[in-house]
Amino acid sequence: MSLLVGFGAGYVLGARAGRERYEQIRRAWSQAKEDPRLQEVAGMAQAHADSVVNSVKARMGSDAPS
Repeated sequence: MSLLVGFGAGYVLGARAGRERYEQIRRAWSQAKEDPRLQEVAGMAQAHADSVVNSVKARMGSDAPS
């Protein structure tokens, strides 16, 4: 559902802004995703998400009836 909302919002905003603005946003995103600081933050977020998922899995496994 969130994917569809994101796609729809991007489409509407892109249609209003035009091709030139789209290219500007695309270049900015390309530069940002190569930034080591952003990659570090993304790595920390991924590690935290993995930790949360593992914690939830462990709790569900320990709460299962014997």
